[in-house]
Amino acid sequence: MESASPFASGPPRQRPSMVPNPTGVVQTPLVGRSMAPSSSVPLTSPFGSALPGFSRPAATPFASRPPPPGAIPQGPIAGNGPRIPGFTAPRTLPPPSVQPAPPSAASSSIRQPTPYASATQDSGLQSYPGSPPSGASVATLPMPFVGPPASQQFGRPPTSQPLFSGPPRSQPPFAGAQYLQRPMAGSTNSQLPLAGLPTSQSPFLGPPTSQPPFTGPPTSQPPRPNTPQPPFAGLPTAQQFGGPSTQTLTGPPISQFVGPPTSQPYAGRSSSPSQMATPSSQPFSMPPTVGTSFGSPVWPSQPGQMVPSLPGNVQAPPRMFGMPPGMPGQPIPPVLPAMGHSALAGPQVSTQSKIDPNQIPRPLPNSSITIFETRQGNQANVPPSATSIFVVKDNGNCSPRLMRCTLNQIPCTGDLLSTSSMPFALMVQPLALPHPSDDPIPVVDFGESGPVRCSRCKSYINAFMRFIDHGRTFVCNLCGFTNETPRDYLCNLGPDGRRRDADERLELCKGTVEFVATREYMVRDPMPAVFFFLIDVSLNAIQTGATAAACSAISQSLADLPDGPRTMVGIATFDCSIHFYNLRRASQQPLMLIVPDIHDVYTPLHTDVVVPLTECRQSVEQLLESIPSLFENNKVSDSAFGAAIKAGFLALKPTGGKLLVFQSVLPSVGIGSLSSREAEGRTNVSAGDKEAHKLLQPADKTLKTMAIEFAEYQVCVDIFITAQTFVDIASISVVPGTTGGQVYYYYPFSALSDPGKLYNDLRWNLSRPQGFEAVMRVRCSQGLQVQEYAGSFCKRIPTDIDLPAIDCEKTIMVTFKHDDKFQENSECAFQCALLYTTVYGERRIRVINLSLPCTSMLTNLFRTADLDTQFACILKQAASSIPMNSLSQVREQITNLCINILHAYRKFCATVSSSGQLILPEALKLLPLYTLALVKSIGLRNDGRFDDRSYWASHVMSLSISLAVPLVYPRMISIHDLTAKENDGSLSSSNIPLSSEHINDDGIYLLENGEDCLIYVGNMVNPDTLQKLFGVTSVDGLPTQLVLQQFDNDFSEKLSVVMNEIRQQRCSYLRLRLCKKGDPSGMHFMSYMVEDKTAGGLSYVEFLVHVHRQIQTKMA
Repeated sequence: MESASPFASGPPRQRPSMVPNPTGVVQTPLVGRSMAPSSSVPLTSPFGSALPGFSRPAATPFASRPPPPGAIPQGPIAGNGPRIPGFTAPRTLPPPSVQPAPPSAASSSIRQPTPYASATQDSGLQSYPGSPPSGASVATLPMPFVGPPASQQFGRPPTSQPLFSGPPRSQPPFAGAQYLQRPMAGSTNSQLPLAGLPTSQSPFLGPPTSQPPFTGPPTSQPPRPNTPQPPFAGLPTAQQFGGPSTQTLTGPPISQFVGPPTSQPYAGRSSSPSQMATPSSQPFSMPPTVGTSFGSPVWPSQPGQMVPSLPGNVQAPPRMFGMPPGMPGQPIPPVLPAMGHSALAGPQVSTQSKIDPNQIPRPLPNSSITIFETRQGNQANVPPSATSIFVVKDNGNCSPRLMRCTLNQIPCTGDLLSTSSMPFALMVQPLALPHPSDDPIPVVDFGESGPVRCSRCKSYINAFMRFIDHGRTFVCNLCGFTNETPRDYLCNLGPDGRRRDADERLELCKGTVEFVATREYMVRDPMPAVFFFLIDVSLNAIQTGATAAACSAISQSLADLPDGPRTMVGIATFDCSIHFYNLRRASQQPLMLIVPDIHDVYTPLHTDVVVPLTECRQSVEQLLESIPSLFENNKVSDSAFGAAIKAGFLALKPTGGKLLVFQSVLPSVGIGSLSSREAEGRTNVSAGDKEAHKLLQPADKTLKTMAIEFAEYQVCVDIFITAQTFVDIASISVVPGTTGGQVYYYYPFSALSDPGKLYNDLRWNLSRPQGFEAVMRVRCSQGLQVQEYAGSFCKRIPTDIDLPAIDCEKTIMVTFKHDDKFQENSECAFQCALLYTTVYGERRIRVINLSLPCTSMLTNLFRTADLDTQFACILKQAASSIPMNSLSQVREQITNLCINILHAYRKFCATVSSSGQLILPEALKLLPLYTLALVKSIGLRNDGRFDDRSYWASHVMSLSISLAVPLVYPRMISIHDLTAKENDGSLSSSNIPLSSEHINDDGIYLLENGEDCLIYVGNMVNPDTLQKLFGVTSVDGLPTQLVLQQFDNDFSEKLSVVMNEIRQQRCSYLRLRLCKKGDPSGMHFMSYMVEDKTAGGLSYVEFLVHVHRQIQTKMA
């Protein structure tokens, strides 16, 4: 007999609202105070030591507090299995040795990361947001990841062959997310010779409209010294500088080159199987318990390791808004003259007629760590590069990891923005991973009355709202409306006009806070954490080992689900029919319940197929072990994917939750069935059909309609595609793209190399910081309006977006447009509010605030431009354009945007100079390189597979800023000389330009883009090096499928360190593949050399010349 459901099923439930419903609840007398800890349970540090003066409250005062022991793992890069005694994290770590970051423009060169240890904080506990109120635990480090267990049903290498099993004993434990480092931008004018066509037009045409010429920094800012910064400093000149820093290139006559063709295909990449570490016979280690702040996956360490202090002991330069940092060992230059002009300075560069490829702008590696204060002297500081390593001190503006703008000064008018041609958008990553030393996000409880809000625009109280009339009223910083201060929130003002308690109330001094949501923000009780696994058991999935790999990964990941009675699970399998399993039979084998109708799907015995994990764990493990053998003789090749996800949705409909689908073949029967369009698409492309891009659109609206219904009931869908043929990702990806989910793509799936990554991806998906049933809205000051949201979400009303699930990696792009003018030296405010439920059932409102200065000077826009954020914006716009336009049109649009931005700078901001010089703004000097790399990326090349291109577009839409550049301009390092590299820094920080000129036949190179990792072996490598790294003495002896082992030598140990370091930085296991010169895998590696000339694309030098020619044409 079917028991009652814990949640009433019926019509769609009311959508959670960002505005509380009016009620008659009496307000409490004391509101808005950060929650005072009680004295019942001592509050411990992230590493177990008691913090003086703190105790554990009923609800801890920080949004990022630790879950109970074993509740959440540190990440996906650790195995499972029996807990190994003695593996515990050190109780205390040395404090970071950091240098303060000067508040200058964002950097324009990439710095590579270095491992660092988590540091203890003075300000509070670093922990995981949304954890249950229990004591912190001591982190337990697991054994190194060694792949899926040996009991899995698919093939693996001989057990006598040792596998790559994590870092050597000398590697320090990783204590948090690592970030790529990039230097702060200087203000040097660097010039490189690049001759161009002469023009009769004066190169300086003055600023647009009626704005005055640039006469120095804004009056509210101190002048900026002209700090030389090699290697891009140019020729000394007597010309006066009238704008931001530039880089000038001269070279051969432009007439030698032509623009990039739009109809020719770009060089293709081979599609042979990728390789990676194979499954191991070693046992899995138990996932660690969280003791540090929630962060990226922890790559486990060996016992007895020491934790080094943070690198970088460079003294901080003087703090001055808008001032660039000095280079280490360089004297601080004198302050600019009164007019703000300076002569170009720097080392002299040869004026040869041909461009030296070694002199053109490229990302520069660096591993220094800086402290970034979000505001200083009541002014917003320009954040460091998104890929750099920095510690945030929240002084009123939010951490740039959570929200950052493409422009760090806001144009006063829409005309000024149009003149610059730069994109204007926010990148919002509301649950982004913090640095271990970042200030924790505080939780503020206003009691039953809820947080104070503006009565007109409904924005939340923040540090930029101005109190007047002795504190009795306050002026909203977004809409300007004057509100009455609630009686129990009154406080007198001090002599400076601020409330006397402003520094005590965290919502009035911090850029990011979390408010405890009251009942008015809930239409029902917070949903439980429900996970439903849907496994493909069709013929192809069984034969390729995908079913066994999925079952193994799920079984090993159960330990990473949140603890407690609120965590519920369900399992179903499908081929041409759907098979549910009754999990309430605790002492018996789970009972299979078959649903044959795939056109009118239903869910039998709802309360028996979704069960609390604490009641059915043994049954689930037993079922997962038996599924591969149960279907081993299955001859059904059809897949009822659409019907299966509909059935899974019906099982989750009363509660909401996450639906995790493992799919191997093209959906062929039932609801949402698809036909193979790939052959038709290839024919259209070869025939030059201009409508071929339509094959990147969904085949029909069936799955989209289903996805919208899923989102209404707070069901998020993640799809793991373990395919070897075309599966129409363009149609399938609509479901996760609408429900806040994600597509994982393993093509072509290999039972030898991919189960390890499948397990790690699933484990990180389940254990990473995340929330459910979320609603998000971005508000902005009067004068702007939100134009569009972009990302993985469902939007049913214009102002809000619905996110059935939101995690630490999801990024939402928000574009803006002007509808009024701003006053010079005023500030423009942005506020993101995210209402969500934690995995432990707590309803929270995370409020993220950013206030930036307004300017009417075009030079200020370019000086404070954020390259990484602008490129991420361009990347997402390109991905959204792929299904709507031909690839040639998208490539042309991207190239023209780059040209227009540089032309605007050349025309209105650059110093008077020869028309034969290409002048690049310092903050955007890498924009041409990244543009060229994007044009040559897999998503925009004509020769790519349709599924590859569709996956690329789907992946990019929710990609974070820090991973945008590596995706199209990967990192390449040499590994044949690892033993010669310094031991005190990051082994992966020495970048090599992506050009075949830098690849030698006697070298071994590693290339990674955050998704894949390629190891290229030349044909003349030293046999001794091959023996130490791979266990063979010749290139011919290398296996076609790489099994990366760790041998007992320094070479092999350092390669293990590099692999672990990269996986930590990317929060991804990375698919590993061996590439050899002379075969298709070698050509695949060379397709990533984006600086080389290809059959259908220009080299980097030629592209710079093309850009210069186009700018000259516009100037003429």
